[in-house]
Amino acid sequence: MRLLNNLKNLPTKQDLEHIIRGCLQADRESQKAFYQHFYGFSMAICLRYCNSKDDAIEVVNDGFIKIYRELGNFKPRYDNYEASLKGWMKSIFVNTAIDHFRKNSKSYLISEMQESHFEMEHSGETAIDKMSYKEIMDVVQQLSPVYRTIFNLFVIDGFKHEEIASRLKISVGTSKSNLSKAKANIQKMLMEASIKYYEQKAV
Repeated sequence: MRLLNNLKNLPTKQDLEHIIRGCLQADRESQKAFYQHFYGFSMAICLRYCNSKDDAIEVVNDGFIKIYRELGNFKPRYDNYEASLKGWMKSIFVNTAIDHFRKNSKSYLISEMQESHFEMEHSGETAIDKMSYKEIMDVVQQLSPVYRTIFNLFVIDGFKHEEIASRLKISVGTSKSNLSKAKANIQKMLMEASIKYYEQKAV
């Protein structure tokens, strides 16, 4: 239990390297320590892409299985060892979430990509530009699976439309169109929330 107790404090590079060596040897205590330390980080990523916490837990667990399998290939890219590890892990969790989305959302990909829903022409600064990260995430979770996935990939995780198109097996134009629709839906939800807020204040 000494390893787990040490992780209650911020782990050093040496701590993480020690845990990873244990994971590479399939040591259960090391795997448990690794999982517990990075669980919150991984869950925050997966919740952005999933419809429910149960779905996110499934993606998290699938992601950790892949990580344990690929840890031997991890090579730090920055001086900050944990930041490098998190960057590497994030890519795996995002890809796992995309796989989960594609496996479970074929009907969305076929039908919803063609829907127009609410669209709003805008220029300059929008309501989204003024929102905090948490506010954006709260609203993004209310988007449909397709819009949420494309918005996350492009706006939050920095993928280009060409990369999104390749990963989701759609056209670049479809990716761009659905990002615009996702932003329009967010603006609509913000407008509706604002109206409700002022109506409540007026009562």
